[in-house]
Amino acid sequence: MSFLIDTHAFLWWVLADPNLSSKAKAAIDDADAVRYVSSVTPFEIANKLRIGKLEFAREIVENYDTVLHEANFLTLDITSSHALLAGRLAGEHKDPFDRLLAAQASLDALVLISADRAFDGFDIDRLW
Repeated sequence: MSFLIDTHAFLWWVLADPNLSSKAKAAIDDADAVRYVSSVTPFEIANKLRIGKLEFAREIVENYDTVLHEANFLTLDITSSHALLAGRLAGEHKDPFDRLLAAQASLDALVLISADRAFDGFDIDRLW
């Protein structure tokens, strides 16, 4: 199975945070799974670090490529198709990071690993 890992799930997995559900952890740890992290994720983490919301993620930001490489995660770049769909998605959810993740999950037929129920307003599969 192929997964797209939401930003908080990525951080919780890297930090072995108990907030990560056992189902999500098992999916991320599955050696047969294809695991993607969106290119929006480092932007979201760095942006929130800059404004003082994610100080605990400083080391992850400074070593982002190494963290991804060591975890064998693939990067899913944002394409124009992703951006256009994110802007057109129906629904009240306005977070641009989440809209991009939803568009990527939709267009690339990926299951999104996320605790955020706001994604349920989009026509995508979410695992938690």
